[in-house]
Amino acid sequence: MSLDLSAGAVDLTVQLVDIESVSRNEQAIADAVEDALRELDHLSVTRHGHTVVARTELGRGERVVIAGHLDTVPLNDNLPARREGELLHGLGTCDMKGGDAVILRLAATVPEPNRDVTFILYEAEEIDSEFNGLNLLSQSHPELMEADFAILMEPSNAEVEAGCQGTLRVEVRATGERAHSARSWKGVNAIHRATPILERLTTYEPRKPLIDGLEYHEGLNAVGIRGGVAGNVLPDECVVEVNYRFAPDRSEEEAQQHVRDVFEGYDVRVTDSAPGALPGLDLPAAKAFIEAVGREVNPKFGWTDVARFTALGIPAVNFGPGDPMLAHKQDEHVPVEHIERCERQLKEWLSS
Repeated sequence: MSLDLSAGAVDLTVQLVDIESVSRNEQAIADAVEDALRELDHLSVTRHGHTVVARTELGRGERVVIAGHLDTVPLNDNLPARREGELLHGLGTCDMKGGDAVILRLAATVPEPNRDVTFILYEAEEIDSEFNGLNLLSQSHPELMEADFAILMEPSNAEVEAGCQGTLRVEVRATGERAHSARSWKGVNAIHRATPILERLTTYEPRKPLIDGLEYHEGLNAVGIRGGVAGNVLPDECVVEVNYRFAPDRSEEEAQQHVRDVFEGYDVRVTDSAPGALPGLDLPAAKAFIEAVGREVNPKFGWTDVARFTALGIPAVNFGPGDPMLAHKQDEHVPVEHIERCERQLKEWLSS
């Protein structure tokens, strides 16, 4: 499989979408991206697993990272890509191969940017963070992520979304005692004991903190429940899986303590955690980018890898084509105008 970087960003999006790249199956698309970027003499290209890094080395006074993930969620009868009027449909068009196409076009068409650029196209964003290409790169080659500013091209309606909320998953466990269902009074039904867990979630009032003029909206929700032994046995355990999306003014430790307080009296076990990222809109690099693209700034409610850059002390924003509400849907699509606008504005910013 090969990519034609001379094609427009919309056509290049189609090329990328038609290379199936569900998480953990990114070799073909990473090979195609690497081969295409190695044809560009002005870039230094390295490969790390299925993550490809391409850098200019012009000695500019500032460096920016522009990054996007290559993987998608599983197929849902939504390949190959198809265009209907001004919309491009297909798995990954929105999340986030439209953004990847813009990255590749910038790499190919701006050989002498006004600041040095590191382009990162990485693997395994849609699954557990232990596989995440940026996470692995930050551990093995953190110097490749060093920059004054970072742009993550996650779908954001072609608007700037600053910071991101943190995410925490826990298991809240209710216990009981097994017994034959014909003699239920001899045991304790753990599923019944889980009722107060659901009641606490139902009555929970989420915070809406204001940070740098942006209103974030937290959420605490059950996302799974399991329990039961057999059709004639009272269960001795019921587990409710809970996801907490917390505003970036809370640390991971504070978020975990808050969840433990909500479910006081129950066994709470953390299964996954990722920090949020403060907006950082007062930082010079962020101000310059926002002024250059001239777009409205919104808060990012979901978690994105901007948090990884923030952890390295690098201010970062989300800026990419597509509506994030359409990510992971069967009818995922992206407006052609979003792709073209992001490419144009970023090219102007890197060329002015």
